[in-house]
Amino acid sequence: MEIRQINYFIKAAEMLHFTEAAAACFVTQSTLSQQIKQLEEELGMLLFDRVGKHVRLTEAGNVYLKHARQIVLDVKKSKQAILELNNLITGDLKIGVTYAFSSMLLPALAPFSSKYPGIKIVVEYGTAGELEHNLKQAELDVILAFHDQTDNDNVSLEMEHLFSSRISMVVSKKHPLAGLKKISLNELAKVELILPSKGFSSRDLLNELFRKRKLSPLIKIEMNDVHSLLSMVDEGNWATIINEKAILTWENLIAIPISGKEYYKQAFILWQKGIYRKKSATLFVDELIKTLLG
Repeated sequence: MEIRQINYFIKAAEMLHFTEAAAACFVTQSTLSQQIKQLEEELGMLLFDRVGKHVRLTEAGNVYLKHARQIVLDVKKSKQAILELNNLITGDLKIGVTYAFSSMLLPALAPFSSKYPGIKIVVEYGTAGELEHNLKQAELDVILAFHDQTDNDNVSLEMEHLFSSRISMVVSKKHPLAGLKKISLNELAKVELILPSKGFSSRDLLNELFRKRKLSPLIKIEMNDVHSLLSMVDEGNWATIINEKAILTWENLIAIPISGKEYYKQAFILWQKGIYRKKSATLFVDELIKTLLG
């Protein structure tokens, strides 16, 4: 069994077309078919049903696909580990970030890139659920997220708590309400708001708070991009409700606490449990913490 055979099998399983899979692997269709046949012979089971020009995974193929992907991942991680033993900090660093975390991520990117020019940083934005799925599939190395869950809720993930951030109304310093020390939920329900789209953890919390008070907020705009949302608030005519840390790099925005019981979002670093952590990922987390505490 060779790693190239496993890679050919994975590509064929993803595309369900030997000719297209061969092209994607830069080999001939006959080479790919032969290598997969040798893999099947070694395993003693057919991995594909061949139906004319089309193929589909057998039950054995579906079972083996999960293990094949893990084998390829382990080989990749082992190569990375050996490179790092030689102090060759290179390669890709794939960071998953929830939208509200972007203001905290950005100040750490430039100094980290200057220190480690051999590392290519890839940042992927998404909801916590989307990013967790990609982390479990090894498509990300680490996630930075505001999250409500604990380790007990995610047995396959390790979660390191970073900080708590209070939920507040956020407005521009030019906004008529900018001088308030606090604002109640009843008063907030009368303010024209731009809010994150439904499905964002902060939005789900807000919906629950307003529902319990039997209030109907004046939601004028919903957006799934927090940066665009804050840009509109920054223009001076709008308000939003978000965690205070989300405006870390926005000099013209201020957070006004909500009176009564205070509500907080928790920031976490999420890792896939039980696998090798890239040295570049741990170095970036160190840089991020230093930036946040500095």
